Amino acid sequence: ILVDDICDSGGTLCNAAAALKEQGATAVSAYITHGVLSNNAVKRVEDSVMDELVICNTIRPTDADLKSKKLRVLSVAPLLGEAIRRIANNESVSKGRKK
Repeated sequence: ILVDDICDSGGTLCNAAAALKEQGATAVSAYITHGVLSNNAVKRVEDSVMDELVICNTIRPTDADLKSKKLRVLSVAPLLGEAIRRIANNESVSKGRKK
């Protein structure tokens, strides 16, 4: 499992996935907060040994990128909605996180 805050061109992630597979990993998934996905990043992932790229919807992928079978997009809406609710009710935002 690879975790990072941002995926721009995807080159570093794809290289890391290849290195993990060379060392015996049977599957490699990357979990990224912000998928910038520039410069054919999704095609680079498609052509790589990476099994899955999971991003949040903080930056909307193109319609073409969304067709990728290796790309999964998770919504941050429930997290933001809960934070807004807690702020509006003068509740702690940090205590609302699940452990």
